[in-house]
Amino acid sequence: MKKLLTWVFVYGMALAYILAGLNHFINPEFYIPLIPPYFTEPELLNLIAGVVEVLFGLMVLVPDTRKYGSLGVIIMLIAFIPSHWYMIEMEMCLSDDFCFDPWLGWVRLLIIHPLLIAWAWWVSKH
Repeated sequence: MKKLLTWVFVYGMALAYILAGLNHFINPEFYIPLIPPYFTEPELLNLIAGVVEVLFGLMVLVPDTRKYGSLGVIIMLIAFIPSHWYMIEMEMCLSDDFCFDPWLGWVRLLIIHPLLIAWAWWVSKH
């Protein structure tokens, strides 16, 4: 059972980050509005984020690089905090068509984000 759980957590995390990274190239219009305006070159930052997510996801798949890929995910998640904070500042409306309930931003920042970091930390140990 433990082996199955480890497999699900490791490969689930790898797949999630690979797909999320690829989505940066498929749907950049989703990600670019999330980049705070004090960061220059949002299109380039979006592409870099996509490459990094795919790279770390692939690293998680390989036992010899899993620890580094997982730690990279943790650093990346910390680096994404300004985007989550920006969404909260903008009251969860980044355009007329792109709005969420404000409480979702807080849930994402205070609950989901730490859980993703904990997941990556756990994977780094397996």
